[in-house]
Amino acid sequence: MKNKKDPASDLIIERYLPHNFIAEKIVLGNLLVSSEAIEITLKTLNVNAFYFKTHQEIYKILILLYESNKKIDITTVTTYSQDMGVLDKIGGISVLLELVNQVPNFINMETYISLLQDKYLRRTLIGLGYQIINSSYITNISLESIINNLESEVFELTKHNENNKQISSSAELFSHLFNDLKNRSNKNTIPGLSSGFHDLDALTHGFQNSDLIIIAGRPSMGKTAFCLNIAANVIKKSKLPVLFFSLEMSKEQLVYRLLATETSISNMRLRSANIRQPEWDLLNSKVKEFSQLPLFIDDTSNVTILEIKAKIKNILIDYSKIGIIIIDYLQLMESNSSFNKNSNRVQELSQITRSLKNLAKEFKVPIIVLSQLSRNVETRINKRPILSDLRESGSIEQDADVVLMLYRDQYYNLQTAEPNITELILTKHRNGPIGISKLKFDPEYTRFENL
Repeated sequence: MKNKKDPASDLIIERYLPHNFIAEKIVLGNLLVSSEAIEITLKTLNVNAFYFKTHQEIYKILILLYESNKKIDITTVTTYSQDMGVLDKIGGISVLLELVNQVPNFINMETYISLLQDKYLRRTLIGLGYQIINSSYITNISLESIINNLESEVFELTKHNENNKQISSSAELFSHLFNDLKNRSNKNTIPGLSSGFHDLDALTHGFQNSDLIIIAGRPSMGKTAFCLNIAANVIKKSKLPVLFFSLEMSKEQLVYRLLATETSISNMRLRSANIRQPEWDLLNSKVKEFSQLPLFIDDTSNVTILEIKAKIKNILIDYSKIGIIIIDYLQLMESNSSFNKNSNRVQELSQITRSLKNLAKEFKVPIIVLSQLSRNVETRINKRPILSDLRESGSIEQDADVVLMLYRDQYYNLQTAEPNITELILTKHRNGPIGISKLKFDPEYTRFENL
């Protein structure tokens, strides 16, 4: 009788697409003899991570058995394959026996999983490349649509890759923490990035890496001016890049405001070029100073998360680290177009704040986002804002590490006992106390100062 041909020998290995036949066999073999191994694998590999159709079918069966809480071994896989009529499709029992008869290699399981994930991502990139080429030939598809789809695909790909990074052990975490404490114990500095405002820094210990900070207030409370002051303080002290995304005001308007704050020449006089002779030297000095500092202002309207991420990466080409990112303001941002179709605005903003928090963690940088407050504030006798006043809050207060609200009593009460005083109300602080600090506000120069 003619020996049956091994189905594995019929597999066509397409050299132009990255794959690792041996690693696929080792991973599947381990899964067939170890129920613990599948829990690790399922967190990392989807079905398409296996290049060969036979291996994909076997992996599908293993997933179905696992999800059904059934034992996984050669017997159950063979029985299930027969019952579903797919035994021939996976190459017959000889293929399963070959996988089981391999010498198990559990020690290097994570390495083999990483190999398969690497090859899968490379195949995905190749497919994306062909997709771009084909789309570019279709002239009735707008170039903007092609680019947006590309950014979305790449964003999902990088997010998928980041999610599969190995978790840190307690030894690594505690060792890193101890070394950080040791290094900082010899320095009289706060652990985060100083805002330049002493009382605020005393409450927050500075802006921490990976934190999402919401700065909220009603119109005319000075949110943009406050953040410009923070940007100037951070960049002058740390010399680290500051990215300011302004969705409402133009670059020129922000620069005029910044110069007014720094030179004590009013914004109105600067815009009308009404500069007195003694002031030119100071103005020239400040222009030179800020020209040498890495301050980046982007005034793109309706900027998306993908666009922000791309611009952050462009800055990181020239700089190893970013000091702080400021976005003015949240309610003008847009999420991916595919999300808008099936959601309301509250859900959309929740998606945006979740993505901003992910960006802060990914790039290990504090992100400040300005936000409006609801009109409910105006209906109360006490106009001081509270956490629930966040407009279209959704998950804003949930995702934020710090929520800071601005309040000027003089705006509502001209006879106030504290004229030109702004209260910074810390209504949420994930890693510390809440409280109130106060600053002096000079409306003529849009400048905040320590009391």
